[in-house]
Amino acid sequence: MVTISDVAKRAGVSRSTVSYVFSGRRTISPEVRERVADAARELGYTANAGARALRTSQTRVIGLLAQFLEDEFAPAMLQYIQGVTDTARTLGYDVLLVTDPDGPAALRRVTDSRMVDGVVLLNVAEDDPRLPLLRSADQPGALIGLPNDGAGVDVFDLDFPEAGRLMVEQMAAAGHEEMLLISQPHHVVERGGAYVWRLRDGCMERAEQLGVRVHHAFAPSQAPEIGEFLGELLDQHPAVTGLLLNNEAAATALPGVLHQRGLSAPGDLSVIGRYSEEFARVFSLPFSSVESAPDFLGRLAVQHLVRRIEGPGDHESAYTTRLVAPVFRDRGSVGPAGAR
Repeated sequence: MVTISDVAKRAGVSRSTVSYVFSGRRTISPEVRERVADAARELGYTANAGARALRTSQTRVIGLLAQFLEDEFAPAMLQYIQGVTDTARTLGYDVLLVTDPDGPAALRRVTDSRMVDGVVLLNVAEDDPRLPLLRSADQPGALIGLPNDGAGVDVFDLDFPEAGRLMVEQMAAAGHEEMLLISQPHHVVERGGAYVWRLRDGCMERAEQLGVRVHHAFAPSQAPEIGEFLGELLDQHPAVTGLLLNNEAAATALPGVLHQRGLSAPGDLSVIGRYSEEFARVFSLPFSSVESAPDFLGRLAVQHLVRRIEGPGDHESAYTTRLVAPVFRDRGSVGPAGAR
């Protein structure tokens, strides 16, 4: 049977350090924690979670509340989940994924029963009904998504207005004067998905400043509807030379739509999406994009949450709201404005 001493020897640390990593009784640097976690995985060592919980009142589990909604593209949501779970594992925590559609009830269940040491919320709505419960819970919380009121929790999100401005600037710099912004379905906004209108408002504001025109359309987030809808939009806006995509499903469908219509990017249409580098790789997307940084946001949320869980007095220390600056990924799909 593998012992804690075996793990210590493999990781090159003392037995007490390994004990502290698994018990949570002292703050251990992320580098050492990762070495210990790697050694434990290699040797097949598992700490006795039940005994640890009795000793420390900690479970070493983070609750992740997420929903796979029909009006959002599921592969995009999975990237945020992976960012959370990968970082939690590195820091020595397991993740309890909760997908109950009744978010407040699920949150109350996992916090009142002390199943978790802290909570990360995804699918954050503008006026999220889970927030009052999270603020009153004994465990700390972190949000990936910007609500109206982020008091009492740490908040991390992409700076969506700046992302919209950046997309328009890149197109205008290439000479495009008429563009089309394709957003998530309208009911995403109706249920509180403020990131949709935040990016749209950033686009429209910058377009007005630069003297260019941006049309806007809400689009489906599922196939085959999205492909048909893209074709209809291109027919409705023949003067458009630039497409701005705030809809991952539209980005994955666009290569096929362009091929069917005998069009190319950037030869006939210039294209900029809003998605991650990994998303582009998985779906072989040739379009330039503004980085949505789901893995980075997940990492920030978990790192701050673990500091609050483990740091003495950190549970009530000053909370942070961080909006990550967008980064443009040039894949060659923005060229001089042309005619279709």
